[in-house]
Amino acid sequence: MADEQELREQMVDAFEGADYPISSPMDLVPALPNGPSTTFESGDFSMTAMELNTKLSGGDFPYDAPEDFVDDIIEELKEEDHI
Repeated sequence: MADEQELREQMVDAFEGADYPISSPMDLVPALPNGPSTTFESGDFSMTAMELNTKLSGGDFPYDAPEDFVDDIIEELKEEDHI
């Protein structure tokens, strides 16, 4: 089972380097350590940034802080039974 807090920390760390506010997922790519291949893992959960972008709705842009963006990602992952 995935640890929500661990995933949250990984995502905030990965997305905090973007130039906020962000207006689309593409604004995040330059900040990601391995670009779209950046992988978020916890327990039996593993998904790249690209997979997140294709499997989730994409968020409610714009976002002013990485924490706000990650909150929405985590919520949607839970709603879609990914975690």
